[in-house]
Amino acid sequence: MTVHAEILVEGAAGRGQALVLGAPISFWGGVDPRTGKIADVRHPDHGMSIAGRVLFLPGTIGSSSAAAVLLELAHNGHAPAALVLHEPDAILLLGLIVAKEMGWPTPVAVRLDRGEHRKFDGCEIEVGMDGNISVITASHSQIFA
Repeated sequence: MTVHAEILVEGAAGRGQALVLGAPISFWGGVDPRTGKIADVRHPDHGMSIAGRVLFLPGTIGSSSAAAVLLELAHNGHAPAALVLHEPDAILLLGLIVAKEMGWPTPVAVRLDRGEHRKFDGCEIEVGMDGNISVITASHSQIFA
């Protein structure tokens, strides 16, 4: 299965297991920039790592510091393999733009309707530089559905 998403920030193609968040997240205080783990104890995905995963964001809870957290994740190698957002978040995406300007590895960020996110949960997927999101390996639940 392949779907095409709108490119928000160009970056390297990303491949990894999809992590579809169950709720919007604040990167500032919600994600540990040293480990890439979701640190907000109130978040339904608390303790999960976003590092190296294709991160599906149903929304973000704004803070102007979100860009700094994403920038730090990119700098220390704990950024997601790719970001899939329901709607653009200019502040969060600024972190990717700055990382790119600094010459650090920068994942591609794309926009895809939230209604499409769940079908990728747990799958090994690739998000291409062209915005194509492709399933490499289906999740266990999809195989037996």
